[in-house]
Amino acid sequence: MIEAIKNMFSVKDIRKKILFTVGILLLFRIGTFITIPGLDKITINEQLGAATSGIASMVNIISGGAFSRLSIFSMTIGPYITASIVLNLLQFVIPSLERLAKEGEEGRKKLSKYTKYLTIAFALIEGLGLYFTYKSYLLAPLTYGAGKVLGIFLFLISLMAGTSLLTWLGDKITEHGVGNGISMIVFFGIIAGLPTTLSAFAGIAGSGFTGILVFAALIVGLIAVITGVVFVQKAERRIPVNYAKRVVGRKMYGGQSTHIPIKLAMAGVMPLIFAMSFMSFPSIIISLVTDTANLSGFWKVVYNIFTATSNSAWYYLLIYAVIYTALIILFTFIYTLFIVNPVEIANNLKKNGGFIPGIRAGKNTSDYIQGVLNRITTAGSIFLALIAILPIILQAFTSQSISFSGNSILILVSVALELLTSIETQMVSRNYSGFLG
Repeated sequence: MIEAIKNMFSVKDIRKKILFTVGILLLFRIGTFITIPGLDKITINEQLGAATSGIASMVNIISGGAFSRLSIFSMTIGPYITASIVLNLLQFVIPSLERLAKEGEEGRKKLSKYTKYLTIAFALIEGLGLYFTYKSYLLAPLTYGAGKVLGIFLFLISLMAGTSLLTWLGDKITEHGVGNGISMIVFFGIIAGLPTTLSAFAGIAGSGFTGILVFAALIVGLIAVITGVVFVQKAERRIPVNYAKRVVGRKMYGGQSTHIPIKLAMAGVMPLIFAMSFMSFPSIIISLVTDTANLSGFWKVVYNIFTATSNSAWYYLLIYAVIYTALIILFTFIYTLFIVNPVEIANNLKKNGGFIPGIRAGKNTSDYIQGVLNRITTAGSIFLALIAILPIILQAFTSQSISFSGNSILILVSVALELLTSIETQMVSRNYSGFLG
């Protein structure tokens, strides 16, 4: 490991990428402490910091504590993720967007531009929801008369600018740094909260013999979850492929055997982030159209479900867990659909004289690959959902907010493996042995 780290920093190109990524992430961390102008910081520190739970707690963890401080980065990259999902889904129903997706680099640039426009729209909607929820934290001069207009403007423009800046920073990491920029920002936000979590763990261990037993159980559970996540992230199904011999000119090609690797967690951690983003929207929309303090009937039930916390009734938490599970599974299939195209793989195999043993070329091959992909994706999505909802189920019976143990560990391990693989590839390409080799 030490030798691998030494080799990594000895390569100028990799060293520059790592330092660039660290610099961008430090800018993100500084931004989490810049409060939206016009807010009463004392009231925020006294009330909001201890009040975040449920979906707000998860958003706060991912944002590196920015949400509990009502920072300009409070919404993190949520609007961008939502915009990406919506635009990807629209490709199924709008032919022009589907054509753009197939036009290569130029098409991707246009889609990226549309995604950023849509990000601003979603940031405005989410920002309005946060304004109506937390407008009581504004300073008195910004809550009435002409000052109220200024208060709304400052609140919204700060959040929209913060989201746009985070999206831009993420793009720069992807282009000039290491790893996926959006994933790295989420990863670093969670890392920033580790000291607080470790302090809470230490407090449990120091509360007597029972506390030590609970601490030991948490550590064992933590190791088990990390081991399971690593196993699932690295596991893959290899579909064997043979190539027929063919003569081109005076040379003979083909005749070798290879395989198509289909990973168990093809979509990685993105479905989890997508689902978390969508779970926050119903409560935001409801807060936009009505006063949440005076809700009753159906809409009160809906609002209670999507804002369920450790203090909520157990049935609200369980309904929340069911919806969350369904979204994770749905987004896993959708995201995998964009990554792997069985028809395209089958056509490429046919063009190059490749075939899966015992399967006819063409449609039979694509159907076989699709069947394998469906089974693998189902198993991967169920595992992803179980890890994510386990803390929520435990909250329903223990009344303890422990959202960090599931979602955050899953994101941390997945992004860390993705990052190591990225660095590994760059090192191996320069004839160095990497971390995983």
